[in-house]
Amino acid sequence: LEEPTRMSKNNFDIQSPPCVLCRRPDNCPEKYGEKRTNVEYNLTVHNYCLLMSSGIWQRGEEHEGVDGFLITDIRKEVNRAAKLKCNICKKKGASIGCVAPKCKRSYHFPCGLQRECIFQFMEDFRSYCWEHKPVQSISEKESRGCSQCTICLDLVEHIPLYSVLRSPCCKNAWFHRECLQYQALSAGIFFFRCTVCNNKDKFQKEMLRMGIHIPEKDASWELEENAYQDLLQCYQHCDIRRCLCKEGRDYNEPDSKWEIKRCQSCGSRGTHLACSSMKSWEQNWECVECRSISAKGNYSKHRKRSLATSEKTDGTTCLLEEPSPKCPRQSPGSQLNCLLQSPKIMCQNNLSPCTLLELPTSNRVTMSSSPLMPNRNCSLRKKHLRMQRKEVASILKDLKQQVNRKTTRLNINTENIWKSALKGFRQRNFRPTNTIEVKFTNCKNRLKTNASTGSKHLFFQLLMHHLQNSSLFEGSSAKNLSMDPQALKENLYFEAGKMIAVSLVHGGPSPGFFSKILFDCLVYGPENVKPSLEDVADVDVAQTIKKIKYSNSLSSLQSTMQDCYDFLAAAGCLRPVTALCDKDMLVNDILTHHVIKRIISPLESFRHGLRTLGVLEKMEMHPDAFSSVFCHKPERLSAETLCDLFTIHCSSDIIEVGGADFWMGYLQDVESGESVVTLEDILCFVTGSSSIPLVGFDPQPTIKFLPVSYPIGNRLLNCLELPITRTYENFKNIMELTIRNT
Repeated sequence: LEEPTRMSKNNFDIQSPPCVLCRRPDNCPEKYGEKRTNVEYNLTVHNYCLLMSSGIWQRGEEHEGVDGFLITDIRKEVNRAAKLKCNICKKKGASIGCVAPKCKRSYHFPCGLQRECIFQFMEDFRSYCWEHKPVQSISEKESRGCSQCTICLDLVEHIPLYSVLRSPCCKNAWFHRECLQYQALSAGIFFFRCTVCNNKDKFQKEMLRMGIHIPEKDASWELEENAYQDLLQCYQHCDIRRCLCKEGRDYNEPDSKWEIKRCQSCGSRGTHLACSSMKSWEQNWECVECRSISAKGNYSKHRKRSLATSEKTDGTTCLLEEPSPKCPRQSPGSQLNCLLQSPKIMCQNNLSPCTLLELPTSNRVTMSSSPLMPNRNCSLRKKHLRMQRKEVASILKDLKQQVNRKTTRLNINTENIWKSALKGFRQRNFRPTNTIEVKFTNCKNRLKTNASTGSKHLFFQLLMHHLQNSSLFEGSSAKNLSMDPQALKENLYFEAGKMIAVSLVHGGPSPGFFSKILFDCLVYGPENVKPSLEDVADVDVAQTIKKIKYSNSLSSLQSTMQDCYDFLAAAGCLRPVTALCDKDMLVNDILTHHVIKRIISPLESFRHGLRTLGVLEKMEMHPDAFSSVFCHKPERLSAETLCDLFTIHCSSDIIEVGGADFWMGYLQDVESGESVVTLEDILCFVTGSSSIPLVGFDPQPTIKFLPVSYPIGNRLLNCLELPITRTYENFKNIMELTIRNT
């Protein structure tokens, strides 16, 4: 026996005779796996030779035999392989066979590598010979030219060879097989991923299929002892201007409100959770320095875009201002007759989009055009807002991917929407990433729980309406945050921000009532925003500021200051006035205090709530787009909007009857006021929502023409089943009767 110092705890010796399976003495762990010898049984084997052998299975525990392969089973496999000749080297002992049907090739593991066979280190450890091995599909266009291997940085030709592999997630990422194998052995299963896009699951699956061995171990750099010792010293200090902790700024108590949270950007500033109105450790926090750096860059870009927009419109008003009131409807005599653009129609025969309906003139339904065309600037403004809303919709759809299928049920009382919503959001099992199911507890005609989509839309709509008119906000139409000490104490500003974020991602309506100054404070930080007199919601305060601003002499200015001495003292705006021009500085101080500094605590709490599901981060990245959602009411529904929203599934005989034309004609009549129902009623009849959510409907609303007596709205599938009628008058009467009664 060997000396004990050379023996491992499992009686294995690293230095050993040739492998009993491949008969080679090579000790190359990168190619053949770890080579170990059991001195007690005089048995030496390569790990990969053992794993890939066709006639042996792991029947023992990890500590038994060789990694769970029993000694008796290994000897039986050696005896079986001794009867098989290798198809490559022509010697006995070929223990590995190709798994392809009717293929009888056998070979040693080192011979298979030399002949470019594929060994899959997953599931049941399959092996494929050089003729039946899997290959990557590469088109002719992709196979031209060459690029750098992103691991070794040497050139790699785009040729479908055994030594070249392409990333499944990045079309332009090519690697040497040898580079990938060394990378996988070093990184292990937890850190091996695409070096270009960082994809893990799809990348590992493809590499395993192509024969890359990914060991189930931690990365080599993680196994170095004390490798990250210098990084274990964390910053533990509260840098908030007014630290509330009685134990001092350096006090840190984990799992409590006095736990210190570090800046998510730099990590060199900190705050107690309580000092920044943070409810939990999971919330993100950014220090003032980092926020101002990012805000200055975003704010300068925002201003450049605004200037560019104003130049394009020849000095007209900004595209993001409030839209003008709806123009009056034309009289019937002045309306032009035209056919509304055809909706999306899918034929049942092949489900392919149909072309414009070619119907006889007698069967066509003429519809009036839209009301008076607004002026050019209004049209551009609306078009710009639509484009921005589409951008926000795309962003919110990406955020919605966080939502899983696990449901959280909210029992809502519509008579006290805020109290029941607050109770639901604060319940222990509530998670923003769970699917929300709403049930109204005080409805006589209770909605079915399986039709919770309509209930959820209605709940978020009622909730947004309540928030707009709550004491948390002040102002007429464009709202700013108010200063409610009791709400701040109960952390209601955080809950309000959280509710708005959850509503946006889960398919609720957009707020649409934020003032521009409030939105800029949320996105760019309050220190980067300059308020104006129009941002003051309090009439008395606005009147006081006007008196100071429009004082035409030093004596009148001093007299005004004397009259409002208590107000200026409470605001901390008392300053010596020696000249009339000092009033400008005084006005700026009052505006900054009343609009920003006064509400700084509610603002920070509200910002933390908006960080839920990553909404605030996206707002900071796309401020122009999100301003259209937070600062502007959505456009009213139009016949064209509903026409584009629904996809019509119908057969060719329905097209001949004119069902699709009847639907479009009815929408146009409703829009022009020639109906007892509204477009909102029609949408609510089908989906349960009177407006179109930013994230859209899931599933997409559809229309089916069926042999039914009256329209049926399936809110679970967002499907409108319409009856087949011969005349438009009959179609309209049935629609009016059903939707009005519903």
